[in-house]
Amino acid sequence: MTRSVDEIVLFDYWRSSASYRVRLGLELKGMAYRRVAVNLAAGEQRLSEHLTRNPIGAVPVLDIDGLRFTQSLAILEYLDETRRIHPLLPTAPAERARARALALIVAADIHPLGNLSTLNRVADLGGEQAKLDWVRNCIATGLAAFEAVLAESGSMPFCAGDAPGLADVCLIPQLYNADRWGVDLTALPRCTAARDAFSQLPAFQAAHPDRFAPVS
Repeated sequence: MTRSVDEIVLFDYWRSSASYRVRLGLELKGMAYRRVAVNLAAGEQRLSEHLTRNPIGAVPVLDIDGLRFTQSLAILEYLDETRRIHPLLPTAPAERARARALALIVAADIHPLGNLSTLNRVADLGGEQAKLDWVRNCIATGLAAFEAVLAESGSMPFCAGDAPGLADVCLIPQLYNADRWGVDLTALPRCTAARDAFSQLPAFQAAHPDRFAPVS
Protein backbone atom coordinates (compact mmCIF):
# COMPACT_ATOMS: atom_id res chain seq x y z
CA MET A 1 0.00 0.00 0.00
CA THR A 2 1.32 3.46 -0.92
CA ARG A 3 1.33 6.05 1.85
CA SER A 4 2.10 9.71 2.08
CA VAL A 5 5.75 10.51 1.53
CA ASP A 6 5.41 13.88 3.26
CA GLU A 7 5.23 12.72 6.86
CA ILE A 8 6.99 10.17 9.04
CA VAL A 9 4.61 8.49 11.47
CA LEU A 10 5.73 6.21 14.31
CA PHE A 11 3.16 3.94 15.94
CA ASP A 12 4.59 3.05 19.33
CA TYR A 13 4.08 2.54 23.05
CA TRP A 14 5.89 4.81 25.46
CA ARG A 15 7.55 2.04 27.49
CA SER A 16 8.20 -0.39 24.62
CA SER A 17 11.94 -0.88 24.36
CA ALA A 18 11.67 -1.71 20.65
CA SER A 19 9.83 1.59 20.11
CA TYR A 20 12.42 3.39 22.23
CA ARG A 21 15.15 2.04 19.91
CA VAL A 22 13.46 3.54 16.87
CA ARG A 23 12.86 6.88 18.60
CA LEU A 24 16.57 7.02 19.46
CA GLY A 25 17.51 6.27 15.85
CA LEU A 26 15.19 8.94 14.51
CA GLU A 27 16.47 11.49 17.00
CA LEU A 28 20.13 10.71 16.32
CA LYS A 29 19.50 11.30 12.64
CA GLY A 30 17.60 14.51 13.32
CA MET A 31 14.41 13.28 11.67
CA ALA A 32 11.07 14.88 12.52
CA TYR A 33 8.21 12.44 13.03
CA ARG A 34 4.69 12.25 14.38
CA ARG A 35 4.06 9.76 17.14
CA VAL A 36 0.81 7.77 17.39
CA ALA A 37 0.46 5.90 20.67
CA VAL A 38 -0.67 2.27 20.73
CA ASN A 39 -1.52 1.35 24.32
CA LEU A 40 -0.15 -2.16 24.84
CA ALA A 41 -1.37 -2.29 28.43
CA ALA A 42 -4.92 -1.71 27.19
CA GLY A 43 -4.59 -4.29 24.41
CA GLU A 44 -4.79 -1.82 21.53
CA GLN A 45 -2.17 -3.83 19.65
CA ARG A 46 -4.77 -6.57 19.19
CA LEU A 47 -7.42 -4.32 17.66
CA SER A 48 -8.13 -4.74 13.95
CA GLU A 49 -6.97 -1.18 13.27
CA HIS A 50 -3.47 -2.01 14.48
CA LEU A 51 -3.40 -5.53 13.06
CA THR A 52 -3.78 -4.00 9.60
CA ARG A 53 -0.55 -2.12 10.30
CA ASN A 54 1.28 -5.10 11.76
CA PRO A 55 -0.33 -8.55 11.64
CA ILE A 56 1.78 -9.79 14.55
CA GLY A 57 0.22 -7.13 16.76
CA ALA A 58 3.39 -5.41 17.94
CA VAL A 59 5.07 -2.04 17.94
CA PRO A 60 6.88 -0.15 16.54
CA VAL A 61 5.45 0.45 13.09
CA LEU A 62 6.98 3.21 10.97
CA ASP A 63 5.34 4.91 7.99
CA ILE A 64 8.05 6.59 5.91
CA ASP A 65 8.76 7.34 2.25
CA GLY A 66 5.29 6.12 1.30
CA LEU A 67 6.09 2.72 2.81
CA ARG A 68 5.39 0.89 6.07
CA PHE A 69 7.94 -1.04 8.10
CA THR A 70 7.81 -3.21 11.22
CA GLN A 71 10.53 -4.76 13.45
CA SER A 72 12.83 -2.26 15.12
CA LEU A 73 16.14 -3.52 13.73
CA ALA A 74 14.77 -3.63 10.18
CA ILE A 75 13.48 -0.08 10.63
CA LEU A 76 16.82 1.14 11.96
CA GLU A 77 18.75 -0.43 9.10
CA TYR A 78 16.35 1.12 6.58
CA LEU A 79 16.94 4.52 8.18
CA ASP A 80 20.68 3.95 8.04
CA GLU A 81 20.65 2.91 4.40
CA THR A 82 18.48 5.81 3.27
CA ARG A 83 19.70 8.60 5.58
CA ARG A 84 23.46 8.66 5.88
CA ILE A 85 23.59 11.43 8.46
CA HIS A 86 24.92 9.95 11.70
CA PRO A 87 25.54 6.36 10.50
CA LEU A 88 24.42 3.71 12.96
CA LEU A 89 26.71 0.99 11.63
CA PRO A 90 30.48 1.06 11.02
CA THR A 91 31.81 0.80 7.48
CA ALA A 92 34.18 -2.16 7.99
CA PRO A 93 32.41 -5.53 7.55
CA ALA A 94 33.87 -7.07 10.72
CA GLU A 95 32.90 -4.07 12.82
CA ARG A 96 29.40 -4.03 11.31
CA ALA A 97 28.98 -7.71 12.19
CA ARG A 98 30.11 -7.06 15.75
CA ALA A 99 27.69 -4.14 16.14
CA ARG A 100 24.84 -6.27 14.80
CA ALA A 101 25.78 -9.10 17.18
CA LEU A 102 25.57 -6.73 20.16
CA ALA A 103 22.22 -5.41 18.95
CA LEU A 104 20.89 -8.94 18.60
CA ILE A 105 21.93 -9.91 22.13
CA VAL A 106 19.36 -7.36 23.22
CA ALA A 107 16.73 -7.66 20.50
CA ALA A 108 16.77 -11.45 20.04
CA ASP A 109 18.09 -12.88 23.30
CA ILE A 110 16.94 -10.54 26.10
CA HIS A 111 13.90 -8.67 24.84
CA PRO A 112 11.60 -11.60 23.93
CA LEU A 113 12.01 -13.06 27.42
CA GLY A 114 10.87 -9.86 29.08
CA ASN A 115 8.14 -8.52 26.82
CA LEU A 116 4.61 -7.98 28.04
CA SER A 117 3.05 -11.19 26.72
CA THR A 118 5.86 -13.35 28.12
CA LEU A 119 5.72 -11.73 31.54
CA ASN A 120 1.96 -12.06 31.69
CA ARG A 121 2.26 -15.77 30.93
CA VAL A 122 4.94 -16.27 33.59
CA ALA A 123 2.72 -14.49 36.11
CA ASP A 124 -0.22 -16.69 35.14
CA LEU A 125 1.86 -19.83 35.72
CA GLY A 126 3.83 -18.84 38.80
CA GLY A 127 2.57 -15.57 40.23
CA GLU A 128 4.00 -12.08 40.54
CA GLN A 129 7.16 -13.09 42.41
CA ALA A 130 7.97 -15.66 39.73
CA LYS A 131 7.53 -12.94 37.12
CA LEU A 132 9.88 -10.63 38.99
CA ASP A 133 12.52 -13.35 39.46
CA TRP A 134 12.22 -14.34 35.81
CA VAL A 135 12.63 -10.87 34.32
CA ARG A 136 15.49 -9.91 36.62
CA ASN A 137 17.39 -13.09 35.82
CA CYS A 138 16.82 -12.78 32.05
CA ILE A 139 17.95 -9.17 31.94
CA ALA A 140 20.96 -9.72 34.22
CA THR A 141 22.15 -12.78 32.28
CA GLY A 142 21.75 -11.11 28.91
CA LEU A 143 23.44 -7.88 29.94
CA ALA A 144 26.35 -9.84 31.43
CA ALA A 145 26.88 -11.37 27.99
CA PHE A 146 26.65 -7.93 26.38
CA GLU A 147 29.23 -6.61 28.85
CA ALA A 148 31.57 -9.52 28.09
CA VAL A 149 31.46 -8.77 24.37
CA LEU A 150 32.11 -5.08 25.03
CA ALA A 151 35.07 -5.99 27.23
CA GLU A 152 36.75 -7.64 24.23
CA SER A 153 36.95 -4.25 22.54
CA GLY A 154 38.83 -1.14 23.52
CA SER A 155 36.29 1.12 21.81
CA MET A 156 35.08 3.97 23.97
CA PRO A 157 33.01 5.72 25.04
CA PHE A 158 30.19 4.07 23.09
CA CYS A 159 29.67 0.43 22.18
CA ALA A 160 31.46 0.65 18.84
CA GLY A 161 33.61 3.74 18.97
CA ASP A 162 33.36 7.49 19.37
CA ALA A 163 29.70 7.89 18.40
CA PRO A 164 26.53 6.02 19.37
CA GLY A 165 25.31 3.42 16.89
CA LEU A 166 23.02 0.44 16.50
CA ALA A 167 24.37 -1.39 19.55
CA ASP A 168 23.92 1.67 21.78
CA VAL A 169 20.42 2.28 20.45
CA CYS A 170 19.53 -1.25 21.57
CA LEU A 171 21.43 -1.12 24.86
CA ILE A 172 19.97 2.13 26.22
CA PRO A 173 16.33 0.89 26.33
CA GLN A 174 17.43 -2.38 27.89
CA LEU A 175 19.25 -0.53 30.66
CA TYR A 176 16.06 1.48 31.20
CA ASN A 177 14.23 -1.83 31.63
CA ALA A 178 16.93 -3.05 34.01
CA ASP A 179 16.44 0.01 36.19
CA ARG A 180 12.68 -0.41 36.04
CA TRP A 181 12.89 -4.01 37.30
CA GLY A 182 15.58 -3.35 39.91
CA VAL A 183 18.47 -5.19 38.25
CA ASP A 184 21.88 -4.49 39.80
CA LEU A 185 24.15 -2.89 37.18
CA THR A 186 27.32 -2.53 39.27
CA ALA A 187 29.05 -5.38 37.41
CA LEU A 188 28.44 -3.70 34.02
CA PRO A 189 30.89 -0.78 33.88
CA ARG A 190 31.18 -0.71 30.06
CA CYS A 191 27.41 -0.79 29.59
CA THR A 192 26.80 1.96 32.10
CA ALA A 193 29.68 4.04 30.67
CA ALA A 194 28.03 3.88 27.25
CA ARG A 195 24.75 5.02 28.80
CA ASP A 196 26.49 7.87 30.63
CA ALA A 197 28.02 9.04 27.35
CA PHE A 198 24.70 8.75 25.51
CA SER A 199 22.85 10.67 28.24
CA GLN A 200 24.83 13.78 27.31
CA LEU A 201 23.23 13.86 23.84
CA PRO A 202 19.95 15.69 23.05
CA ALA A 203 18.59 12.48 21.48
CA PHE A 204 18.62 10.76 24.87
CA GLN A 205 16.07 13.04 26.50
CA ALA A 206 14.08 13.57 23.30
CA ALA A 207 13.40 9.83 22.97
CA HIS A 208 13.20 8.91 26.66
CA PRO A 209 10.07 6.99 27.71
CA ASP A 210 9.34 9.31 30.63
CA ARG A 211 8.71 12.08 28.16
CA PHE A 212 5.76 10.14 26.73
CA ALA A 213 4.37 8.55 29.90
CA PRO A 214 0.60 8.94 30.12
CA VAL A 215 -0.63 11.41 32.69
CA SER A 216 -2.59 9.64 35.42
